[in-house]
Amino acid sequence: MKNPIARQIGTVFVPVSDIAKARDWYCGLLGVPADGEILFGHLYVLPMNGAGLVLDSKIYSADAVFRVPAFHLNTADIQAAYLRVQDTGAEVAEIRDGQWFNFKDPDGNVLMICEC
Repeated sequence: MKNPIARQIGTVFVPVSDIAKARDWYCGLLGVPADGEILFGHLYVLPMNGAGLVLDSKIYSADAVFRVPAFHLNTADIQAAYLRVQDTGAEVAEIRDGQWFNFKDPDGNVLMICEC
């Protein structure tokens, strides 16, 4: 019998406190227009390639934020990505092994960027 569960991530939900502010910050980080609709008053689907990224203010609590990265964003240029994240005003850790770094979104979710 074929396994009915695909080996593919569909969507990652990120807990955020203010959906409009989070939409603007993440869209700015990714360089995409923040013109999509906020769904049901608490969801914003970021335009991504591959797995989806959904900001959700309904699941937010201080205990729900990612204390370790639940995913990483890809880059072909770790130095340029590092500077881009610094420009957002985010708290950014140093680049490790010349390939990756962690940073925090405005709600304190720990995110990662990795050169692949």
